[in-house]
Amino acid sequence: MADFLPELGRALPALGEGVLVTLAATGLGAALALCLAFALGLASRSRYLLARAATRVVVEFLRGTSLYVQLFWLFFALPMLGFRLEPLACGVLAFGLNYGAYGAEVVRGSIAAVPATQTEAAIALGMGPGQRLRRVVLPQAYVLMLPPFKNLLIQLLKSTPLLSLVTVAELTFRVDQLRSATGATVSAYLVLLLVYFGVAALLGAGMNALERAAKARLGQEGGGA
Repeated sequence: MADFLPELGRALPALGEGVLVTLAATGLGAALALCLAFALGLASRSRYLLARAATRVVVEFLRGTSLYVQLFWLFFALPMLGFRLEPLACGVLAFGLNYGAYGAEVVRGSIAAVPATQTEAAIALGMGPGQRLRRVVLPQAYVLMLPPFKNLLIQLLKSTPLLSLVTVAELTFRVDQLRSATGATVSAYLVLLLVYFGVAALLGAGMNALERAAKARLGQEGGGA
């Protein structure tokens, strides 16, 4: 440990860069996943059978194949088809596609959980389909989406070590360099565990705050807790 701490101090700038790359991959992947989740989730409730069927195929394919394989396909196989992406872009795209498919089920299920009487009341008030969705359904469904979205966000964060397999110098990559330089496997990976725990705790706290705010806007009990 005595030899490890000075080396850790010297490695802090590199570790900081690794944390930033990890956060960037998490944020960009989550943003892409959120967009895809809403696109697929809303499409799965389309009145057109073809749209629903195509959405189901896409969602099941992305959920039914490994994130590891999806990442490797984008990094190693896609260039053979004439499309080459930067390693970090491959990771963000893989995270967005995979977690977006899981998020689509969250969106679909949350919208379906909004009581039908709410939609009926909106129709009685003369609201069109888009207006009903924006002003009545989504504000209530949004509260239901946040807890599972929090879980998916933390799962996405915990998937970022996969990026080290495609040469992205994220946190795990940097810690592994530190471990190789010092031979202090236990200490190095303990640091890695603590950093991931801290980041996950911060993300969880942020999502909890969003959930409380969303509940408060709807006047639900516990919104101000």
